[in-house]
Amino acid sequence: MTIDHDAVLRARVLLLGSGRLWPEDLIGAYRVLAEVSPRVYGPKLVDTLLTLCYQSRDPKVDLALSEEAYRAARRSEAGEPGRAERLRRASDAYQASLFALGRRVEGRAVCEELAEAGRSERLATVLAEEGRFGEAAELDEAAARTGSPARSFRDLVRWAANLEGAGLHDAASAVFRELLVETRREAAEEGTGLPVLVWELVHFARMREVVGDGAGAAAARREALEVLEGLATTGEPRKSNGLLERWRTLFVLSGRAAEPAASPEFPMPPFGTENGWSRDVRDGFLGMLPGLEAEAAGLREVERLPELVDVRRRIGIRTAVRDGNHHYRFEERFAPCFDEGVTLARRLPDDPARLARALADRSMFLVAARSFGPAYADLAEAVALFH
Repeated sequence: MTIDHDAVLRARVLLLGSGRLWPEDLIGAYRVLAEVSPRVYGPKLVDTLLTLCYQSRDPKVDLALSEEAYRAARRSEAGEPGRAERLRRASDAYQASLFALGRRVEGRAVCEELAEAGRSERLATVLAEEGRFGEAAELDEAAARTGSPARSFRDLVRWAANLEGAGLHDAASAVFRELLVETRREAAEEGTGLPVLVWELVHFARMREVVGDGAGAAAARREALEVLEGLATTGEPRKSNGLLERWRTLFVLSGRAAEPAASPEFPMPPFGTENGWSRDVRDGFLGMLPGLEAEAAGLREVERLPELVDVRRRIGIRTAVRDGNHHYRFEERFAPCFDEGVTLARRLPDDPARLARALADRSMFLVAARSFGPAYADLAEAVALFH
């Protein structure tokens, strides 16, 4: 390797100067010095490239910066302090940039490297986006077996969703029951999680209904109604954190069956997880909104109410994906969507199932808004219709 000693000297002078240096100024110097002192300047180069990548809003610039960081991190010697974490961060930024530009095959290859290093969550998400639910569930199970005994809402919902997507309904229900046990324990011992328990029970009822287990669905809904009655009567013993994210996760998951089937050629969102969607998948899912709005307008014009109720629900789910974690004026912003669903469904006297679903949807939204009295009224009516 030929070293440009003048360039090295200029880089050292730049770094020794007394003025403030921005990441854009440092990159050139670190690139030069990383060639002659890789152990000292290689990590600095990776960190600075990633800083610029995080600040960028241009997907092509993101890709160039993250790819350079990824290559630089891979060149560092095994055993260097911080190497594993730095390589993980660079790999994560690189795969995200690849997916943002629709380069899924390359992005998946980087995710496979991350999985080999013990970080399989991102690969499981990518596989779920492509409809490879069985493989995703296997990764979820492996991660669960090596994790802590008290697994989180996020872990168990994702695992159950992937099992269900693979058609393994009994296994999915078994995993979801683990989540219910943990949430009940938290509610009993800590006085938190009661709104989450209501959502989980209503979702579990949907899971059991899909496989024809009417008794199991009815029992879950009755328990949800009892918990919600207590919330409506006495309120929350202690407020829970992260409610909107959990409401949104289960609401979006409940709509998977109404969407096109996921495949490698037509990836869809990883229903069952609130975070980590590939940018191309998220953009494509939300990009369906104008078409769905136009479809809804046409259905409304010809009074095709059953189809209109279904399309409006798909629109509502996308709105939740886009804005559902924003607390500001949450109830005011979303109430019209759920009110419309109930109003339209009430115009279908021979279709109690759609009305029950619309009422349950509005009830779960009202729980997220902490309007427990109206939520209880809606769920009570829905339960009567369901059973």
